[in-house]
Amino acid sequence: MATDAKPARIDVHHHALPPQWAQLTGMPGGGELPKWSVDSTLEFMDTRGIATAIMSVSAPGIPGESDGGGPKLTRELNEDLASVVRDYPDRFGLFASVPLLDDIDDAVREAVYALDELSADGLVVMSNYAGAYLGDSRFAPLWAELDHRRTPVFIHPTEPGLPLIHGLNPSVVEYPAETTRNAFDMAFTGTIARFPNVPFILSHAGGFLPYAAYRFAKTAETWHPDQVADIDIMLDQMRSFYFDTALSTSGLATYSTTGICPPRTRPVRQRLALHQGQRS
Repeated sequence: MATDAKPARIDVHHHALPPQWAQLTGMPGGGELPKWSVDSTLEFMDTRGIATAIMSVSAPGIPGESDGGGPKLTRELNEDLASVVRDYPDRFGLFASVPLLDDIDDAVREAVYALDELSADGLVVMSNYAGAYLGDSRFAPLWAELDHRRTPVFIHPTEPGLPLIHGLNPSVVEYPAETTRNAFDMAFTGTIARFPNVPFILSHAGGFLPYAAYRFAKTAETWHPDQVADIDIMLDQMRSFYFDTALSTSGLATYSTTGICPPRTRPVRQRLALHQGQRS
């Protein structure tokens, strides 16, 4: 006898918006963030066939301590969201936040606490912090800790340290560009090679990376042979990223992440691009 299949989708790009964080940060580009609740989220998940959502905060991430953020707010947010996971262990997971605008030691301590005490599934970080991309050496202590643990890291784009095109909301153009710039930075600086056990997940199908990876590697090798001695090594680093497909399910975007890469090197884990009235 036929029975209805249970939901099997796992949403790794699910933004939880705790009120104390939402009031402090607001909507990227201006405006108020929509209200978020567990009940409305569960209803949304049930109607879309989503079995589990891995919660994370969105851009701009955790503000610096001087702006009301820092370690104290980070701990509060992580504990609040971890309590949701405890109440609904089959429906929610957690990518914990870390205060990367402040002391890197604080970020490492919070990562250890979230992973060991709160059983977080991984971490969420933004694509840059005060203009520094994630390949910057200041972030190496965090990657070293996570490499030892083989901890997944979900990278969400944020506003760049550049003027916005026509003053548009950064999610219009800047987010996929930011994802791409940061991914290249992490490969070019050798960060991916130095910390190969960290599964880094890029948002929005990797931005422009699937289309431009070969150009990036080839031109870097041509113009900077002292820094890129082997194009294949750089390409392998860029292939190592995992992608979600939030806001990226057009035919061409999907093909670029599944049809171009050979199966043995395909860095893709598809997800359903669904959002609860939230701008990602």
